[in-house]
Amino acid sequence: MTIPLEIKPVLGLSSLLFGTTMAETELVFGRAEETELLDDIEDSQSTVWHYWESGFSLFFDESNNQLFCCVEIDNKDAVLWGQKVFSMSENQIIELFKKKGVTNFETEVHEWGEKRLSFDELNIDFYFEKNSLSSINYGKPENESTFLILPN
Repeated sequence: MTIPLEIKPVLGLSSLLFGTTMAETELVFGRAEETELLDDIEDSQSTVWHYWESGFSLFFDESNNQLFCCVEIDNKDAVLWGQKVFSMSENQIIELFKKKGVTNFETEVHEWGEKRLSFDELNIDFYFEKNSLSSINYGKPENESTFLILPN
């Protein structure tokens, strides 16, 4: 199943909004190729649906009625605000966020060599290997009172 993947910070993925149920998610993306339970992350549990061929995984919060809460994406055709983000450099991504009024970011190089670029205001992380974007992780805002809606 080929669905154009649109990264929507603080909102969701394509037409799927954060807070959606598993049943509603299956109507949008179909059955996952693999399902797993993660229970070793900071005292929380998530069910993960992997869509390997489409290049993304969806996370459902076990402590919040298994609602859609997070995405990991490595699909090279995914778009963010109309831009194919996987073809962009780190500096181009920073500039894209600046155009949307998001200027605060941080970076960290992990001991295994991967570099993380984070925009905490939007709860989104970009991971680079050898200066090339390899994956993006983002989720619903941790503090709902700071929910931000950005123009396309």
